[in-house]
Amino acid sequence: MKKPIIEGKMFAVIAGLFILALAGGAVFLFMGQMKKSRPLSGRRSKDREAKLHEATKRLTINPLDPHALNSVGEVHFEEESWEAAMKAYEPLSDMVGRNKIDDIDTFEVYFRYAFCALKLNNTETALKGFGMAYTVKPNSFETCYHLGVLEFDRKNYEKAIQLLNKARVISPESPAVLRYMGHALFRMKKPKEAMSFIRKAIDLAPDDKESLYTLAECYHEANQTEQAERIFTHLRPDPVMGPNACLISGTIHVQARKNDQAIADFEMGLKHVNIKPEILVDLRYQLATTYLTENEIGKAIPLLKLINLENPTYKDVGILISKYQELNANKNLQIFLMAPSADFVALCRKIVLTYYPKAKVKFINISVNKNEWADILAEMNTPKWSDTIMFRFIRTQGIVGELVVRDFHSHLKEVKAGKGICITVGNFNEEAKRYTEARLIDLIEKERLSVILNSVDAKTAALNQKK
Repeated sequence: MKKPIIEGKMFAVIAGLFILALAGGAVFLFMGQMKKSRPLSGRRSKDREAKLHEATKRLTINPLDPHALNSVGEVHFEEESWEAAMKAYEPLSDMVGRNKIDDIDTFEVYFRYAFCALKLNNTETALKGFGMAYTVKPNSFETCYHLGVLEFDRKNYEKAIQLLNKARVISPESPAVLRYMGHALFRMKKPKEAMSFIRKAIDLAPDDKESLYTLAECYHEANQTEQAERIFTHLRPDPVMGPNACLISGTIHVQARKNDQAIADFEMGLKHVNIKPEILVDLRYQLATTYLTENEIGKAIPLLKLINLENPTYKDVGILISKYQELNANKNLQIFLMAPSADFVALCRKIVLTYYPKAKVKFINISVNKNEWADILAEMNTPKWSDTIMFRFIRTQGIVGELVVRDFHSHLKEVKAGKGICITVGNFNEEAKRYTEARLIDLIEKERLSVILNSVDAKTAALNQKK
């Protein structure tokens, strides 16, 4: 049998290193792996011992004996002792790359070297090894599949799809290939193409919850909301996919204005354990903002404070806390800003009734402009004067400009009111203030309105007692 030709200097260096390792006992590494291997029975165990003994003996003479390395590699590979097998296949893969060696399958050496590296989570070496195997057998299913998966993990989705397609030609019904094809297409923003592959993969492997979740994402991306919602709802109890499924299911329900169902989704998501931090914070935020939409401020504030404690810069949490903490402490301010129109108008009536002490009030007209403001026209009779006054209650917390005040002034003239009082929970800009300087319009801003809101209930109660 022919021996591979090895240059003198290289042999001397490698042999020296091997002898040094031998002095430290490293030559027995392969034999030592026997203790970690699976137990072998009778004849097989004896054959293994004999094979390893003969190979080790030859390696002490020539540390680069390819056939001895191949024998050691085969034994440990079959026993799934990946580290020991790789130590044999690593130098052997270099040798077969330089010269073809009789009775040694070059493709098998490359493939096993790569497979050992993969099992040891050495992905760069695995990629290199499978690449070498691919040059020898470009139509090997295992090689194409593993290379495709490695490229998928590296986010080279287009290259992954090319390799996985080759594997699919060889084995069209492989659930693993179909799965990775679908996931790669989804990540390339091709949800409709991804669906067909993922559905086939799920048919062949129904327990693949991650693929089921990705299928729901495909439906969601393709605006097939009903199908997506059905799958996400099904996955909510799952200990792994459940938190994500609850989050997206809740988001879908929020978009459909089904806030009760959204709250149930988010609350269910937060009951899971071992939630990823980024999913946990999003679940809390979505639940808090949905509570706010439903005017459940008391439930939202603790969640917002918890987010702020752990992640102070998350979205607009700080702003929401500042805004709604005050609302939570002032029921009338809540009503003014967030309550339905009927409750808002009822509060405005209370303010009009108690605005002028000792005044007798007769309501003439009440009108509401969408959910932006309410206008109340009333006759006021006091011991000293009588007049028709128009009140405008503006619900915004922002800055009110001149145009709104001009509109109010025009309305005053139409109804022939003697005076106008424009009230906002925000502030008026300078143009609006200048416009009212020479006109009978009083501007009431947030600070003064807060005083009114804090006292209106007591004043109303006192007024009712007098009646």
